[in-house]
Amino acid sequence: MELTYEKGQLIRQFLIDNRQTFEDQLLAEANTVRDKIQEVQMIGNINLLENAHKLVLFVVDEKKDEVVDFARQEGVAWAKHSLTLALKIEWVQAIRRTLWNFLYEHDKFTGKTTNLEEFYNMESKINDLIDKFLNGFFINYSAYKDKLIEDQRKLVDNLSAPIIPVTSKISVLPIIGTMDRYRVTIIEEKVLLEIGQRHVQKLIMDLSGIAEMEKEVMQLFLKLLDGVSMMGCEAVITGLRPDIVSKMADLEVGFGQKFETKGSLQQALDGYLQLNNTTLN
Repeated sequence: MELTYEKGQLIRQFLIDNRQTFEDQLLAEANTVRDKIQEVQMIGNINLLENAHKLVLFVVDEKKDEVVDFARQEGVAWAKHSLTLALKIEWVQAIRRTLWNFLYEHDKFTGKTTNLEEFYNMESKINDLIDKFLNGFFINYSAYKDKLIEDQRKLVDNLSAPIIPVTSKISVLPIIGTMDRYRVTIIEEKVLLEIGQRHVQKLIMDLSGIAEMEKEVMQLFLKLLDGVSMMGCEAVITGLRPDIVSKMADLEVGFGQKFETKGSLQQALDGYLQLNNTTLN
């Protein structure tokens, strides 16, 4: 390993002056990452070598705040572009090993004899800052991913209950897919909120697109209809399939008591819109 050293040179300048050698040794330490550098640059516009130098200079300068802030930036950047954690771990550990090799070479040039107390003190500071970087990186990576998942869940939740205003008093809720406990809860929250905010008087709920509804879920759905009624809104159910009607019959549901039924969404809309137009005229 060919290194340059000027008498009295501090480790910071030693690392700067021998940057190319540092990069070569770092790449030799991180075999997997070496083949991914260009890919990471293209995907996330992240310069791994430049960032490695930035980190080691923060560490040798003992700039804790800068290390923590840099970890936050890196964690978000890697999470945003879905770069693998295994790659990051290998890279940071390679940076750690390479930095220690350079600390050793620097001491050889200076001829400094380090006693055990000085060595352990330095080891504690260097490794603690690198560990702080890793810890901060993972915390911010996870936080960004968790927020992304939560935002996606909210989007799915909204799509699970797309309430469509037809007139100022009539809205339609088409329900498609499988109904489970979680989805009924989401629909209940959104439906009751919409009724209260928009003063909906008639809510047409089309069930023709439902793939499956177990009896337990159906009981929760019927409680939802009770809530709709308590809000002063009339529930109208369209698109009931024979299997769902059979399950409701087993639950001894009084159809006329809880809600009105129509054969199809089109039939309900035609009837209520004609009635609404007649009332306005």
